[in-house]
Formats: sequence, C-alpha cells, structure tokens
Amino acid sequence: MRTAFAAAGTLACLLACGCGGYADFRLPLMAGPRTAESFRIEPRAGPVLARGAAGDWDSHDALNPSVVRHQGLLYNFYSGFDGKTWRTGLATSTDGLVWRKEGSVISPDPATWEGDYIAANGSAMFRGGEFLYWYQAGPRETPRLGLARSPDGRRWRKLPEPVLETGPRGSWDERGVADPYVIYVKNALYLFYLGQDRARRQRLGVARSTDGAHWEKLRANPVLELGGIGAFDENGLGEPAVWIGQGSYWMLYTGRDHFEQRRMGLARSADGVTWEKLPAVFSGTEAWNNQVVCDATIEALDVRMGVWFGGGDVASPDENLHGQIGVGVLVPAGATLKK
Repeated sequence: MRTAFAAAGTLACLLACGCGGYADFRLPLMAGPRTAESFRIEPRAGPVLARGAAGDWDSHDALNPSVVRHQGLLYNFYSGFDGKTWRTGLATSTDGLVWRKEGSVISPDPATWEGDYIAANGSAMFRGGEFLYWYQAGPRETPRLGLARSPDGRRWRKLPEPVLETGPRGSWDERGVADPYVIYVKNALYLFYLGQDRARRQRLGVARSTDGAHWEKLRANPVLELGGIGAFDENGLGEPAVWIGQGSYWMLYTGRDHFEQRRMGLARSADGVTWEKLPAVFSGTEAWNNQVVCDATIEALDVRMGVWFGGGDVASPDENLHGQIGVGVLVPAGATLKK
C-alpha cells in the first residue's frame, strides 16, 4: 500500500540509509467526529488471484498483496513462493477482480545482505513520479526491511542497504523486523511493522520518516500486544494494514492462534500509537481460506474501500498454505452495502 517527496529524484541522491534511532511521536490526531464504531468485510466468493502452476515462481503460494492505483490501473505487488524462494511479482487490473499476471519483478540477491530466501512481503505506493516498495529480506531468522524504486512497477532499483534494522540486544524487535505497511499523513511517512524478540514473540510497532529511507522507531513500541490465552492472536501478530476513515485510524492485522490458524483482527486509534482492539475477527468461510486469512491491503476500489487479502487451506505460520488472494469491501458496521 501519498506525496512524501519534494521531487522525483529525492531518494536517488541518498548515499546511505538505515534506521535513524528512536523518538517520541504520534500520528496527526484525528480531529473530526468518529462516525463508525467498527467495520465488517463483505468478501467476494473465491480467490481473484490464484497461485501458479507447478514449476512457476508462485506455484506454492500467492500471498501478501499490496495494491496501488496509478493512472486508472491497479498494480498488485504480491508475494510468490516456489517452495524455496519468496519473490515479488506484479499483476494488473482495471477493476480489482480480474488480474493479469506479469511475472516476478523482484528477487533476492544472494550477493548482498538480502540472501537467497526472500525479497517480498512488502508495501507499495506511488509518490514523486515513481513506485516505492518496502520489502522484507535477509536471513529467515533475522529479517530486515529494504526499499526499491521503479518508474513503471516492472524495472526496479534497490537501495544497497536495509532501511530498517533489527533493534538492540533485549529489545522487542531484536530478532527481526518484517511485514511493512507504509502510509503517508501530512508530510510524513509512517511504517507499521512486525517485530520479533528473542522469545520469538511477534508484535506490532511503528516508525516515522520524511524520505522513506531513514526511519526513527517509536520509543514506546510495540503499539499492539499479543492476545491472552485462548485468543485468536495469542501466538503472534503480523501483517498490519492501516487506513484513515470515519474519524479514526483503523488497522487490520493478522493473528495466529495456538493451532497456527490465522485470522484478521481490527483495531482503532485516534493517534496511530494507542490502539484499541475491537471484537471483530474475520475468518475464512470457504474451502480455499478455511485455515488462513491474512495479509490485508487497503485501496479505493471505486467509491468504496477495497480490501485484498491472502488465504490458505493449510494452517502454518509462514508458507506452503496453498495461498491465494481474495477481495472484499470494507463496510462500516451497521451500514448497508449498496449493490
């Protein structure tokens, strides 16, 4: 999932990148009245983007959609897994329902910090005349976040070093940062992400940037904690998707339960830092997503808000889910969806 840069070439002149430390901040406070207390998802039956055939780069899983609208076309930068490597691919659509796959566009580079396992699971936007894509890479045990840039969504140039590093010894994100989701609000970028500590607890935090390459983490992270024993999110949180509407910040996030089934929860905030978990939990109801619903991305479909998400029929914390991508419409709770 915005004008963050003064000119198209701003990032091109960056010679170094990485986390700029820690700070106390919050997102701009929501000033208007709160006109919705919750949301529901009205899903379309069946996946709209299937995994590939045997031997394809996305043969095992097609997950982690990041949908961006540009010049009347929807670009879906999604993650594909072939049983060994995660890559980022591109699919395009005019309506968000019928997609044309254009193949893999970003792969991990074993000769760099990325290693050979993953360059995917990212968050895209179009700003300053180019696509920007924050993605997960590095060792499977200690992932970090990188940034790539493209004029057309097909030809990409990566920054040479990670833009978000793991935290110091003993911190909540010491053993990994992953699952980026970036939004632009009033002259700043905010990155919501997963952090993992040495106990392998996975929670959610936020960082702030003015250029997309240098980030300062919120000193008070994490901003969203695990659920209690027996909760749908007791085993881990991940894959945040944040948007603004109805007088609040909203977050769809993935929760993992004791059996590694994944569902999506909903949280609400007035400042993007203090979050209230809501009772709404979204589960898969069809054969293709009855064990996993995850990886939401939010974008305008027409006059409504579309939500694309991953799903699978195998309960697993990471891959080989038979993953495919579905779509629905976000509707304020109590509202009637107009056909």
